[in-house]
Amino acid sequence: MENLVGLFGVMIPLAPFLLVGFIVWVRYQQKRLDHQQKLTDTTAHASAEKAAQYAAHNRELEERVRVLERIVTDRGYDIATQIEALRDTKRVEADRKED
Repeated sequence: MENLVGLFGVMIPLAPFLLVGFIVWVRYQQKRLDHQQKLTDTTAHASAEKAAQYAAHNRELEERVRVLERIVTDRGYDIATQIEALRDTKRVEADRKED
């Protein structure tokens, strides 16, 4: 019983210090969690932007493949003429860039 009284005699004066320490620790944990949430939000936003860029690039590539499929599968299409037209277009674009 004396040990219990002695323990309370020590704990009662230390209680305010322990309580303040606990409050400081809780605030620190809250700030740490808030910081982690901000980092997660920023990362998620950047990931969403990259996903949108990849989707746009993917759509562009799919469209190019569709055009190539049309060129290859269209029986009445003169491939040699189309290739020459593309070369002529590239020459015109190259000439424009040089000017």
